[in-house]
Amino acid sequence: MRPGELYWSLLDPIWEMVSIHGAAELFLHQFGKLTEPQKQLFATHWCQSEVRNGGFYQFFENATGILAPEAVAGFPAIGLETCASLLEEAMRHFDTPYPRERETRYLKLQDEDVFKKLDERFFDAIANDGYERAADDYVSRTSAA
Repeated sequence: MRPGELYWSLLDPIWEMVSIHGAAELFLHQFGKLTEPQKQLFATHWCQSEVRNGGFYQFFENATGILAPEAVAGFPAIGLETCASLLEEAMRHFDTPYPRERETRYLKLQDEDVFKKLDERFFDAIANDGYERAADDYVSRTSAA
């Protein structure tokens, strides 16, 4: 089995059940129906895939930024505390409480370079299939599959 296949087997059936493209209330309602392992994996998968693709700037600029608080909680659950810390640090760029509305986040995103150092540290934290292996291990530990 390739790294990531085990955790994806848990996400695939629920992938379309949670919308990140609407209002925060809808997202939270749909997200609340997932099991704890599904929640951890859904949030962290979206976060790491967006950050890997275009950095924290892309994560926050896109609809995926709605689930930043859930990803902060999910990363330690799957054993990636460093990723949670880096995401928390990136979230400090925004007001408190964290803005789930995409437009509100976008207004605060003036400079793409503000996250560059955090991006590099995040990439280092999950290098060599680190996310996939941690997520697979989490599924194995929780017997969620």
